[in-house]
Amino acid sequence: MLYGSIEVGGTKMICAIGDDTGRILESCVVATGAPEETVPPMIDFFKSCTDKGMEIAALGIACFGPVDLNKNSATYGYITTTPKTPWINYNIVGAFEEALNVPVGFDTDVNGSLLGEVTWGTSKGLTDVVYLTVGTGIGGGIMSGGKLVHGMMHPETGHILIRPLENDNYPGRCPFHKNCFEGMASGPAIQERWGRPAYELKDRAEVWELESDYIAQAVMSYILILSPQRIILGGGVMKEQVLFGLIRSKVEEKLNGYICTPEMKDLDSYIVPASLEGNQGIMGGLKLAIDAL
Repeated sequence: MLYGSIEVGGTKMICAIGDDTGRILESCVVATGAPEETVPPMIDFFKSCTDKGMEIAALGIACFGPVDLNKNSATYGYITTTPKTPWINYNIVGAFEEALNVPVGFDTDVNGSLLGEVTWGTSKGLTDVVYLTVGTGIGGGIMSGGKLVHGMMHPETGHILIRPLENDNYPGRCPFHKNCFEGMASGPAIQERWGRPAYELKDRAEVWELESDYIAQAVMSYILILSPQRIILGGGVMKEQVLFGLIRSKVEEKLNGYICTPEMKDLDSYIVPASLEGNQGIMGGLKLAIDAL
């Protein structure tokens, strides 16, 4: 049995067909424009695969947010108040249900990435995991007791407040909260603060000392509030591998021995990079499709 998956991103849409082992058999990338120019070629991809004998039983969509995940809501399956204005109040689930006539699973992009990791990655078998992506924005997926955490909507882990360091006069770029996690530590915040993008600052130790402190502050909060078995850090900023050692060291320093568990004795295995070579989101979409069916 085959399943479809879509990873809905701000710059590109990844469409794929795979099986229940997470193996991706066919894929395509569509540049993100307005819905009316972006969605039709995505639908065409799945229909062309059907013509080639690769018919899907269900579809999973892992989508940028905010989105409405409440199945009792009149706007379930909609992208809601996104800053990507052409997509505001767009019924993305309805569009694909109507076009493909299959069940559609739906969640956030970060929950999709988390689902991929705990289904097929190195965190397989864990029931309480936090997945954070640090890139153009900052977001996170949370699994507690084996279930993805929703609530009145979905967690917005990138918008917890961060305590600015004394030597950092940068006000933060979030239009809502200024010195929230995303406002202080996202890729655009790095570029705005230092005048250059992160990949051009590899040799600037002060950049990564500051960045690692803000990520460590957030990670400490998630540890204390959610008590996860593992924290996975993904996204473009986390490609700077120097960050992992710094973050682990600062988390240990900030917790100051307060949490005494086996996990805290092995932070190299507790605070880890994503493990699926960038495919965790699209693989999570396959799991959403499997669950929807």
